[in-house]
Amino acid sequence: MDLIKLTNVSFVYPDSTRALTDINLSIRTGERVAVLGANGAGKSTLFQLFNGLLQPAQGSVSVNGRVVEKSYLKEVRRLVGMVFQDPDDQLFSSTVRQEIAYGLINLGLTGDRMEQAASWALQVAGLEGFENRSPFNLSGGEKKRVALASVLAMQPEVLVLDEPTAALDPIGAAKIIKLLNCINGELGITLVFATHDVDAVPLLADRVYVMDKGEIKLSGSVTEVFARKDVIRAHNLRLPRIAHLAELLEREGQCRFVSLPLTIGQARKALMEQIAKKGINTK
Repeated sequence: MDLIKLTNVSFVYPDSTRALTDINLSIRTGERVAVLGANGAGKSTLFQLFNGLLQPAQGSVSVNGRVVEKSYLKEVRRLVGMVFQDPDDQLFSSTVRQEIAYGLINLGLTGDRMEQAASWALQVAGLEGFENRSPFNLSGGEKKRVALASVLAMQPEVLVLDEPTAALDPIGAAKIIKLLNCINGELGITLVFATHDVDAVPLLADRVYVMDKGEIKLSGSVTEVFARKDVIRAHNLRLPRIAHLAELLEREGQCRFVSLPLTIGQARKALMEQIAKKGINTK
């Protein structure tokens, strides 16, 4: 089932700037979908259409089979949880628990129900013991977890994340990727995210849309999209570093790959298979 569906959607800002042109896009329940594109490609505008923060100039946006319109906005914003790139744009309460409780109170939850929902979100996000701390005194990775927990507490069906690994060190980025995969795999929550971190895409996505200048230029599985090296580079993006290394090895005649490896695990498997075929003893 299409959880989110955009049909022939265009969007123009009040100053006549055209941000999106004839967008057709679908996101199915349980998927992990990456949206790639250089700055100004239209990713942020696209995401604001998902929960009614913006309305299209043309075309339609549907969530759970229903067109997003004024009478549906409250339900849409519960179903579609938005997590911003900079958690400081999202956090404003004096303690982590108050931050988590804010959205729940707006949903009408009080007492034990609110406490249970908040405790569950804190546990899922790995923030137990942080309840009374100020969000503003936390590390960047911890702030991202608080922002994520505040959205998770409302039990959305889809999480829409803008640059989830931005401004994080490698360990922090790895932890966020692991957490998001657990949220998707164990809770069944659909993930949609925009990123410039192409190395994270094979670890966190099933399907990819590539955008440029407000249009979708390419879509498909992660393997299909990164196999189109010419298209990726034509739109100011690059291959994951592992794929670029494999490309260089092929060009130099040192290895041949059936499909371009995109992760360290895939590269290791492919190289070990080639070593085994050549009968090289690695011990």
